[in-house]
Amino acid sequence: MAAEGERVLIEIAGLTKRFGGFTAVDDVSFRVARGEVLGFLGPNGAGKSTTMRMLAGFMIPTAGVARICGHEVQSDGVAARRMLGFLPEGAPTYPEMTVGGFLTFCAKVRGFRRKLLAERVEHAVALTRLESVMLQPVETLSKGFKRRVGLAQALLHDPPVLVLDEPTDGLDPNQKHEVRALIAQMAPHKAIVISTHILEEVDAVCSRAIIISAGRVVADETPAELMGRHPSGKLEDVFRQLTTEVV
Repeated sequence: MAAEGERVLIEIAGLTKRFGGFTAVDDVSFRVARGEVLGFLGPNGAGKSTTMRMLAGFMIPTAGVARICGHEVQSDGVAARRMLGFLPEGAPTYPEMTVGGFLTFCAKVRGFRRKLLAERVEHAVALTRLESVMLQPVETLSKGFKRRVGLAQALLHDPPVLVLDEPTDGLDPNQKHEVRALIAQMAPHKAIVISTHILEEVDAVCSRAIIISAGRVVADETPAELMGRHPSGKLEDVFRQLTTEVV
């Protein structure tokens, strides 16, 4: 569980989202402290991406509250977003821009100018290894490179909180290893939430895991504690058991 006090950078309390008569996210609550990498797991349609969008301020909750570094996402959204790097599901926006043009645009929106702007873009590009595609339009890139461009824009301003929706989706094994190593490198200094359906990701980079099913949290433990729930010791067996028990 997240530590109390100043180290807690993400707070979600009673977060709920309904679409008509359908409840996509049902009273979800958790905290994430600096130094934690939280794997947010669930089957397709469980409410992972909807929760991430509400935390990032891109979707208004039906009920509940989300805070980033103490700033309420809905009532103090500008301050909250300054503290957040968000990698959404899907490709980056403005696909007709070149990679360099897109990242420069994002840095300008973040308020960087001149030398500092160039430094921030260069640093993000180096972290995500995008040097070879800087002049290519985003729409011409492979799915894996598009994910890396999205990750680069999330890292531009070196935020204390990262919310990454399927960060390794579409990456080849070598690229997955690089992104996981980057997350591990950043982990001591940030609170990181990774929404994923790839169970091996949890064992590789996460210090804690939440499993959500039918919009509700069904487990919140360390990966080792989760694997201890099943005689096989395999996370996939625990995941299958917990997500099929919820009706």
